[in-house]
Amino acid sequence: MISNKISEWFYLYNKDIYHFLIYYIGSSDVEDLVQEVFIRAIKGFDTYQQKSSPKTWLFSIARHVGMDEMRKRKRVRMKQKLLFWEEHTEMKTPENILHLNENNRILYQAIQSLKANYRDVIILRGIKELSVSETASILHWNENKVRITYHRALKALQKAKEEFLYER
Repeated sequence: MISNKISEWFYLYNKDIYHFLIYYIGSSDVEDLVQEVFIRAIKGFDTYQQKSSPKTWLFSIARHVGMDEMRKRKRVRMKQKLLFWEEHTEMKTPENILHLNENNRILYQAIQSLKANYRDVIILRGIKELSVSETASILHWNENKVRITYHRALKALQKAKEEFLYER
């Protein structure tokens, strides 16, 4: 029963989760993370209270998987810096940057430069086009906070994009 429901949700929402994680992580190498989202959904199925849609619940799980991955990457970068393995570490490899056209690269860089709350709301509202209530449910915010933060995040994103364009 559980695996059938999760399989159904996988076919319905895996592409949305995939795209969310690409923007959240800033890397196109997220297939394993998508799988992790659905593994966690299976493990935590009995905690799903059906107060929100399955999609909203899965995005909430994906956000936590993304945060875990960002923390993991941060620890790896810190180790590398401490061991002097690299002079500086970036989120994107040259291979990833080549796969992105210039506009998307700038957008990805600008999104990654935002603080976490802004990044979350930009991805969910602006890119994945979730409603205010769905976004509020995923982020555990009230709807007014979503609206205000989204407005501020858009301004910050525009400023970040302009800075990246200016650097070119």
